[in-house]
Amino acid sequence: MSNRQRIACLAGDGVGPELMGEATRALSRLSELHALAIDEEHLPFAGEAVTRFGHPLPLSTRSAYRSADAILVAAPCEPALEALKADLDLVWRVSRVHLHPAGDVLVFAGVGSSWPQHAVHRAFFSAGSKHGRLTAVGSSPAWRAAVEAEHERWGAMDVEHRTIGETLVRLREPAGDLDVVVTEAELAEPLTDAAARLGGSLATVAHAWLAEGGPGLFVPGASESADVAGFGVADPTAMLLTVSLLLAEGLQRRSAARTLERAVTAVAQLNGSITGTRSFTDAVIDRLAEARTDVELFEEIWT
Repeated sequence: MSNRQRIACLAGDGVGPELMGEATRALSRLSELHALAIDEEHLPFAGEAVTRFGHPLPLSTRSAYRSADAILVAAPCEPALEALKADLDLVWRVSRVHLHPAGDVLVFAGVGSSWPQHAVHRAFFSAGSKHGRLTAVGSSPAWRAAVEAEHERWGAMDVEHRTIGETLVRLREPAGDLDVVVTEAELAEPLTDAAARLGGSLATVAHAWLAEGGPGLFVPGASESADVAGFGVADPTAMLLTVSLLLAEGLQRRSAARTLERAVTAVAQLNGSITGTRSFTDAVIDRLAEARTDVELFEEIWT
């Protein structure tokens, strides 16, 4: 039985192909450093698929990504993305926002009307692997019951219940003690957007939608206008951080995810001194070896 994992890559139009190319380069180097066995399958999607097959999400693409281990999309503004979500059995989501200079915040939530227990469990797991604290934002009885049921399993976990207004105020503070948030499905998008606008940047947001079985979907939070396509100036930060989220939550390769995350953060902190799509990724790839921290115990804790 093969231990190889397969990523379905959907570049889309505009700057999507350029960003997917940078993601592929980073993954190739990470695979060497962390001995990853990953295959990429690049599939027609959106405008390219319309040109070739007359449909933005052709049957051949759907068949291929359904059997993949994870799906990586480079074009978050493609209308076909909603059809892609509807085609998958997605039950929970997580968004990662890099806050300056406090660190990162992870926002977990259910998807649609699905039972929130999956999202709550993953949020507690993530909080337990970090600083042992969790912020719960929501009010419906079913949602609160899910949080309390999970809290009983974790015992000493520090859980605080906040309104969305109180949470937004916390996002403005530089203290950096807000790192894992779990919320109701309808609050996930506005809370993530607020975190990006108040404390971080839309260029440092990565989204994931996960299923109980089957591939998860990983998409950057923002993309630049198609007008800059082909000029080599698109910012690959969000795309590379999305690859990091895919490695952690989609493929359970958390040490590799952390390596990439640290390298991207280090380059981003240079305050724009490295510009250009390829130059930025080159700088990230150059820092991967020094950003690597992957002892067996670390991998075991995060798996």
